[in-house]
Amino acid sequence: MMIQNMDFDVVIIGGSYAGLSAAMALGRSRRGTLIIDAGDPCNKQTPHSHNFLTQDGVQPEVIASIGREQVLQYPTVQFYTGIAEEIKLLENGWFEVSVPNRSVRSRKVIIATGLRDIMPSIPGFSECWGRTVIHCPYCHGYEVRDQKTGILAQGDMIMEMVRLIDHWTKDLTLFTNGPAEIADEDRQLILNKGVAIMEQPIREVIHKEGKLQHLVLEDGTKRSLLALYARVKTEQKSPFATMLGCNIGPMGLIETSMVGQTNVTGVYAAGDCTHPMRSVATAVASGNLAGAMLNKELIDEDFMK
Repeated sequence: MMIQNMDFDVVIIGGSYAGLSAAMALGRSRRGTLIIDAGDPCNKQTPHSHNFLTQDGVQPEVIASIGREQVLQYPTVQFYTGIAEEIKLLENGWFEVSVPNRSVRSRKVIIATGLRDIMPSIPGFSECWGRTVIHCPYCHGYEVRDQKTGILAQGDMIMEMVRLIDHWTKDLTLFTNGPAEIADEDRQLILNKGVAIMEQPIREVIHKEGKLQHLVLEDGTKRSLLALYARVKTEQKSPFATMLGCNIGPMGLIETSMVGQTNVTGVYAAGDCTHPMRSVATAVASGNLAGAMLNKELIDEDFMK
């Protein structure tokens, strides 16, 4: 859709679940809202979304498609498919957001651009990511319950992940992809729980169209698995929070209040870029709250004029 206006109440950068949810709250509040979305969601390989009431087991793109359709029923909301190139704060307190070949202005901004997953350099890993190499038992654990499962972890994440995933399956192997960075007492506890510890580096993830078959270790050992939990490194998917001077916390997440407000006046953030609990349900909830609270901020400002 072409952008039909120059000025908006709110520009939302990122049009997945958090951005769409914020836009619905704003559209129902009769706010001129522009959603800018590059069309590259982090869960694009995930076949089904879970743990989201009324949408359990539905394909993520189906949820997003229904969301776009419903949000665009509100006449004050527009959706632009493309990239946002730059954002800056103007002297009058408004924001200017540039897209290819033009720019728009808005009173407020919501950043909902999510995180970028940084894949380890293990052949086959990225092809399985979101399918059978998974990050969250609440999103995927029930589907692989009691199955032959691996955990890829190091350091402080080892005990957290083993303790967590042991609840979903007892057929569990820990892969550390090198010498395990773990205290002796924790190692013994893990072994006492019947969890094998494999410290050989992982050479390759063998799969068929993203369906995990087995891991090949550096010494040629093969370990059959149906699922592998991994917490990969992440980074902010867009530079806009940094451009505007928003505080970034030690986990690399945009720091916000409980309602999504950043330290920069007029800038809110929602979704994965703000919260370590990465799920569709959490993103929708945070977007809805940010949209509603931002609308209240606009009401408060306008009422006093």
